[in-house]
Amino acid sequence: MNSLYSLTTAPLGRWGFLAVAALLCGCGRNDIQVYRVAKQSVPSLSAEAQSGGLPAGHPDIGSTPASPARANDAPNLTWTLPAGWEQVPAGEMRVASFRIKGEAGKQADVGVFPLPGMAGRDIDNVNRWRGQVGLEPISEEAMAKAAEQIELAGQKAQLFDLAGQNPSSGDKTRILAAIQRRDEISWFFKMNGDEALVAQQKPAFVQFLKSVQFSAPAAQAQLPASHPPINAGAGQQAAPPADSVDKPKWQTPAGWTEVSGGQFLVAKFTIPAATPTSVNVSMSGGEGGGVAGNVNRWRGQLGLPQASEAELGKLVTQVDTGGGKAMFVDMTGTDPRTGQKARLVGAILPQANRTWFYKLMGNEQVVDQQKDAFVKFVQSAQYPQ
Repeated sequence: MNSLYSLTTAPLGRWGFLAVAALLCGCGRNDIQVYRVAKQSVPSLSAEAQSGGLPAGHPDIGSTPASPARANDAPNLTWTLPAGWEQVPAGEMRVASFRIKGEAGKQADVGVFPLPGMAGRDIDNVNRWRGQVGLEPISEEAMAKAAEQIELAGQKAQLFDLAGQNPSSGDKTRILAAIQRRDEISWFFKMNGDEALVAQQKPAFVQFLKSVQFSAPAAQAQLPASHPPINAGAGQQAAPPADSVDKPKWQTPAGWTEVSGGQFLVAKFTIPAATPTSVNVSMSGGEGGGVAGNVNRWRGQLGLPQASEAELGKLVTQVDTGGGKAMFVDMTGTDPRTGQKARLVGAILPQANRTWFYKLMGNEQVVDQQKDAFVKFVQSAQYPQ
């Protein structure tokens, strides 16, 4: 019997999570089960990171964070649990984790990872997964042909099916990995394990992806301390108290209205216009995926092709700010979600152990009018020590 689960998180210490699972029984009686994961010590390097299980650009979860993750309203994630799947503690970097047991001790693991938009290019992640099963890297053209188009939570996603051998043990292994971008969050759903078991579970995995639902924030949550912030773009929640956000002090341009940044944006501003135009501010530990990865991610948001290193050199300009030299880009394209022309001015400011990201995006004329104000806004920022 399949069961419908709902997951939310709440602060339980640095590495603790509170997962609430609502089990809908066939008899019609609802049993609410609460799972509490005990507080754990911080590993120097997690098993997930050792196996290359995190997308490119994600900082080592054993590294020292630039600043504590802030508690905020977290979205609920619900799904229909396939028969034979066992939910297990999610661990540091996952929001959900499952184990599947097969014959003769064979096993498969399923993890759900929400990561910031600067979580690496798809080709980098796919080739990293290919390496985990002993396969050679492929080109972006070959990757596009290999991707299976599936439905995940009512939207399109790409599924990659990779079979080979574990380079360490020589055992036959297989990976199913789905990638979906929602707002500015990259969601990774990954199953890996014994080749035959994963192949047998593929239909269940696809149905699981279809059953996933993302609902509105409903509870307070806190990510692990070294998890990078996850960008969200809804901006429909009441703004969190100022003292709960470790953010820079800046001079807000006239006409900009600060609203809630969603789950993990440091700040968000809206600019009155006939079509939506906004400014997002986020921060990530370490390099946050690098300049090239983020510029190409932004290009994807405008329906533009990936830029080569030579092209990136022409796109990026350096500007002095109160926090150091920032890399600015100015690009025009089409918003794939609306089909309307859109313009994006972005700034990337690397610092000693963190990187700040500023993005002005929306109506082409409005962005043109607001560009100077945006540059001055970025320059005015004074950062917490």
